[in-house]
Amino acid sequence: MYSRVTLLEIDTVRVDMDSALELFWERVLPQLREQDGYEGVYVLTTPDGKALIMSLWETEEDAAGDHGRFYDEQLEEYLTLFREPAGRERYEVGLADAPTLA
Repeated sequence: MYSRVTLLEIDTVRVDMDSALELFWERVLPQLREQDGYEGVYVLTTPDGKALIMSLWETEEDAAGDHGRFYDEQLEEYLTLFREPAGRERYEVGLADAPTLA
C-alpha cells in the first residue's frame, strides 16, 4: 500500500474549516473514490486552517496521482481556498493500525 500526502493551509478568512471539510466530503471524495487503486483517505486538521490529507493507494503508480490529472485539477479548482500552494509527497505505508470506525 502507498500513500499520497498533501499538506495545505485553508485561508480561514475566506472559508472556515468545517465548510472546507464539507466541500471535500461532497465534491472531492466522490471523485476520489472513482480513481484506480484508491483505498481510503484521512484528513487531519487544526483550528487555524492547517490540514494534512493522506490518501491510500494500492500501487505506487496509483499514488503518483497521474489519473487524468485528477490531483492537479482538484488543486486548481480549490486554489482560492488555500493560503499558499499545497505541498505533496508520496510514501510507502510501512505499518498501519487503523481504528475501525462505526
